[in-house]
Amino acid sequence: MPAAVTSRKLMEMKKSGEKIVALTAYDYPFAKMADEAGIHLLLVGDSLAMVVQGEATTLGVTMDQMIYHTAITAKAAKTAMVVGDMPFLSYQVSTQEALKNAGRFLKESGATAVKLEGGAAVSDTIRAMTEVGIPVLAHIGLTPQSVHQMGGFRVQRDRDRLMEDARQVENAGAFAVVLEGIPTDISKEITDNINIPTIGIGAGAACDGQILVLHDMLGISSGHVPKFVKKYAELRQHAMEGIRTYIEEVQNSTFPDENHSY
Repeated sequence: MPAAVTSRKLMEMKKSGEKIVALTAYDYPFAKMADEAGIHLLLVGDSLAMVVQGEATTLGVTMDQMIYHTAITAKAAKTAMVVGDMPFLSYQVSTQEALKNAGRFLKESGATAVKLEGGAAVSDTIRAMTEVGIPVLAHIGLTPQSVHQMGGFRVQRDRDRLMEDARQVENAGAFAVVLEGIPTDISKEITDNINIPTIGIGAGAACDGQILVLHDMLGISSGHVPKFVKKYAELRQHAMEGIRTYIEEVQNSTFPDENHSY
C-alpha cells in the first residue's frame, strides 16, 4: 500500500512537477472508491450543503454536520489526505473560537488538516492554527462563503489582490492554497511565485493540482454545472435507468424471480 499523503508529500510533488489530484467527498462509499483509485487529497467540503443537503449556498451547514461527514469520510481514507472544510462563522468570529473548531476536526473526525476561505483577512487565524500544530489548506479567489458580498459566483480578476492573498496565506503557514474562479494567467503567476502548492478549481491548468466536486464530475448532480467541470461519468443517468427498471419489474411481478427468492 502506498504511504499516506501528507503536507510534506504535497510540497515534494510541487517541487518535482507531479500534479496533485483532489476531490470532494462526503461519505464512506465514495471516499473509499476515490482513495482506492489513488486520489491524493479528499476535501470534505462545506459544499455538502448544496450537493448533499440541497441548499442554494454553502452558508447553512453546521460544525456538527461537517464533523459527522468528515468522520465517515476519514474512515475510508487509507492513503489520501483528508481535509475538513471549516463552515461559515466557525472561524471568523474570534481566533479562540477558530482554534477550538479547527481542533474539533482533528480530534473528533480524523481529518489531518482544515481548510478555510480568505486571504490576507484570515492570515492571522491561519498563523494561530499552524502555530499550535493544525495544518491549514487556504482558499482564495472565488470564496463561496462570501457569495452575497461578491454578488454571486463570479470569476475573480483582481491580480494584485489575489497575489497578495496568496503571499499572505503562505507566510502565515498554510501548506497549500486552493485557487477558485481565477483566470489562467493569474493562477500561473501565483503558482510560479509562491513556494506552496496551488490546487485549482476553475483556475486553469497551470496550478500544481486540481480539485472538483465529486458529484459534478461523476454526473450525479442535476441542474447547472459550472463551465470548469468535466463530466467523467454519467452516474445519474445510469441510476435513473436502474430505478425505473426496478419499478417496472416490481409492478409487472417479474421481480423477485426464482433466482432472487428463497
